[in-house]
Amino acid sequence: MDIKEIQNLIKFVAKSGASEVKLEMDDIKITIKTGSDSETTILHQAPVAQMPQIAAPAPVAAAPEAAPASPAASGQDDSKYITIKSPIIGTFYRKPAPDKPLFVEVGQTIGEGDVLCVIEAMKLFNEIESEVSGKIVKVLVDDSSPVEFDQPLFLVDPS
Repeated sequence: MDIKEIQNLIKFVAKSGASEVKLEMDDIKITIKTGSDSETTILHQAPVAQMPQIAAPAPVAAAPEAAPASPAASGQDDSKYITIKSPIIGTFYRKPAPDKPLFVEVGQTIGEGDVLCVIEAMKLFNEIESEVSGKIVKVLVDDSSPVEFDQPLFLVDPS
């Protein structure tokens, strides 16, 4: 198993929402754990006498989210906005480095391909690019906060 296959496996596990996956093949044993203390452990062992197996993903309880304010209370209807969601599990950062400016701010107009934030997953910083054009209406996550797969990050007004 080469490094690309391992990286693809890590991405797949992160997107699946599984909290832990174990894989044993010939002389390699891989355990991938996701969550607040994300870690990947790769142990090389002598050949295993049994057939390779993959542990069934355990169901993951959804992280409790704050109830969204009702449209009447906030004075706006959020249904007309596009929600940009996290494609991976990790730590959300609004700027590329502590001494750098924010990628985007509320009220800023963005285009397709613009970098909105970075999400750190397993010591890798992944740039999250916009798939839509519009204006940033709201940032839904605090800087340096952990995020889950498919968690809403930004509201964008496409008009």
